[in-house]
Amino acid sequence: MNNFDLYIITDSKLTRKTILDDVKQALASGVRIIQYREKEKSTKDMVNEANKIKKLCEGKATFLINDRIDVALASDADGVHLGQDDMPYEVARKILGNKIIGLTVHNVKEAINAEKIGADYLGVSPIFQTTTKLDAGKPAGLNLIEEIKKVTNIPLVGIGGINLDNVLSVIKAGAQGAAVISAILTKEDIQLECDKFRGIINDTT
Repeated sequence: MNNFDLYIITDSKLTRKTILDDVKQALASGVRIIQYREKEKSTKDMVNEANKIKKLCEGKATFLINDRIDVALASDADGVHLGQDDMPYEVARKILGNKIIGLTVHNVKEAINAEKIGADYLGVSPIFQTTTKLDAGKPAGLNLIEEIKKVTNIPLVGIGGINLDNVLSVIKAGAQGAAVISAILTKEDIQLECDKFRGIINDTT
């Protein structure tokens, strides 16, 4: 994968309009990775919504599903993003074949193992304090990105508490991209906020 910069994760609780509207605005800004993250809706509703997002992303952005491999298959998403407590990578790989699998890591040991078993990219989390994911754990800080960068060769995406004031530091620490949720989805003009983030990120790459 070489299309990292701003990485948008959807959130039906934070959106001020609809998830589809958020995705449309993000794509209009040039965002090239969209992760569909949904914890509240039924599987049927998730598949329906994921199919709509897939169509929006076609030819524009990589479309990933958080955690739910069944939804990824049903919507023919480009891949999934898995946490440490989700389905084991090896099992997911057997099911998904060559689709993208990203893994969240919280320390150097997890990062080394994730690359060894074949992860396509790593979500390094949480970098800063976050309220979006209550079980994210204590912030690891920028040093974790720097340490993982030294011992791995696959793309890193910083996740957790990233905003306009600190996104530059995440990229300078060695991340290829920054995953953002509340700092963008809570705003009225999603496209404008994405433009701001992408401007900062792309000025450093």
